[in-house]
Amino acid sequence: MSEKFVLATHNANKLREMSDILSKLGVQVVSPADLGITVDVEETEATFAGNAMLKAKAVCAAAGLPAIADDSGLCVDALNGGPGVYSARYGGEELDDRGRYTLLLNSMRGQTTRAAHFACAVACAFPNGDELTAEGTCGGTIAFAPMGENGFGYDPVFFVPEKAKTFAQLTAEEKAEISHRGKALAEFVEKLGTYLKK
Repeated sequence: MSEKFVLATHNANKLREMSDILSKLGVQVVSPADLGITVDVEETEATFAGNAMLKAKAVCAAAGLPAIADDSGLCVDALNGGPGVYSARYGGEELDDRGRYTLLLNSMRGQTTRAAHFACAVACAFPNGDELTAEGTCGGTIAFAPMGENGFGYDPVFFVPEKAKTFAQLTAEEKAEISHRGKALAEFVEKLGTYLKK
């Protein structure tokens, strides 16, 4: 089996993170751009795991190599689990991160229930048809105002009670320890390690 895996992302930070983690398994991670392929996948599934697998399968088919993809988002109890799988597109394509979390804060006005969680699903598709999936969540609440300079997306308004900070106030290391993505990746690495030994 090839030790080369394609990560279905254009995000340099995700690529670096995945390379660091998987190098311990002797796996080399490349991006679709490194292979000269572009795959645009419409995320039509109702779950993070479904969308992650759609992306992984499409990139696997295009590259002929095992492909890894992830999908994640913010699920707010008061919004019936929204924005959920639409987190990155919440409020429309023209909004940036600040626009999205401002819209979220506005839609939460007067809400006493501020419970929320981040969810992440990691999927891997192999050319032989095998599949691996892993998921992680991190619970918290929606802050009343943005705090912190780090992170991206909804991090400034996602408050973690046990740390008494928002995701955007945590260091990258602190966030990795408790984050939905950190948990999903830890589970994924364990499953992939077992799979590669077969």
